Amino acid sequence: MTGLLLALLLAAPVQAQRMEGDTARAQSLYEAEVPVGSQSEAARNPALARALAQVLGKLSGDASVSSRPGVAQELRRAAQYVERYDYRQDEGVSASGAPTFQTTLVARFDREAVEGLAAAMGLPVWPEPRPRPVLWLAIDDGSGPRLVALDQNTVVRPITQRAIQRGYRLGLPRGSAAEQAAVGAIWRGDTAAIARLSARYQPPMQLIGRLQRAGSGWRADWTFVDNGRVLSEWSSEDGDARRAMSAGADGAADALVARYAKVEPVGEPGQYRILFTGINSSDDFIRLSGTLQRMPVVRRVVPVRATADGVEFELELVTGLPGFRRLLDGEQLVEVESLVDTGVPIFRLAR
Repeated sequence: MTGLLLALLLAAPVQAQRMEGDTARAQSLYEAEVPVGSQSEAARNPALARALAQVLGKLSGDASVSSRPGVAQELRRAAQYVERYDYRQDEGVSASGAPTFQTTLVARFDREAVEGLAAAMGLPVWPEPRPRPVLWLAIDDGSGPRLVALDQNTVVRPITQRAIQRGYRLGLPRGSAAEQAAVGAIWRGDTAAIARLSARYQPPMQLIGRLQRAGSGWRADWTFVDNGRVLSEWSSEDGDARRAMSAGADGAADALVARYAKVEPVGEPGQYRILFTGINSSDDFIRLSGTLQRMPVVRRVVPVRATADGVEFELELVTGLPGFRRLLDGEQLVEVESLVDTGVPIFRLAR
């Protein structure tokens, strides 16, 4: 009993200890912040699922990663991927002037475990270090276009924060006289002129945008340039200038992921026959079934036949056998080599 209790304690996520004056914040690719109603376990578990979805989104660059097959199932087990978590209290002011308080959960997830999950589920992985494109944004609110430079970074916070949520960061030009004069090139879409002006910055990537009023709302036109080559062009419209602006970060992320993200081979989804050995009792059969049903790559488990060697199952897999193997719990299942090639992989239930 003592050993079991110790194992459970070691497996549980740990609340971080902070020195007085420290503030918990998400700093890395494997950390996320989620607002919560309280610090109770009932509020924490769904918040951890949302935090893991954020981390998988940043790792893959896929903003809709939680809708991929098998991912939602694994998000419900997010606590198993957590290294540590903490809370932060944010104080603000409401529209009426009254003070407001918001509790935020800050969670850090185990890098190796999260990367293993992404690989097993066939998610694209956008490797680090990641580029920091320069944002060349001109805004015309009716008084003529003006360049947003480094000393006006609060103006572009919606797009820079959205970029962080998508797993990368944006830089800003310093705002020299020559750069301020380049607003005309931005407005007429002269990407070559902006690329030349941006040569002093690294990497040679530019997110070029012009934001202007459109009727009762705002319209932004975007171009993403990588080493002089236009990778993508798109537009965004919204009644809120902040949302029209933040869409620039999404388009740049999509272009970067399409070019640089890598997907590990996980095989094709479908039905696979697998022989499981080491099943000597009904308890073993129940344990095996439970283990398979908890694996996010397994959609359906059907026992096919019992033989002298073991029990053959047909598994419907979201990915293929490579993805199945990546998510194996070595303390539960071990693949064994058959002396006869039957085309059916064999796994032994560990004792």
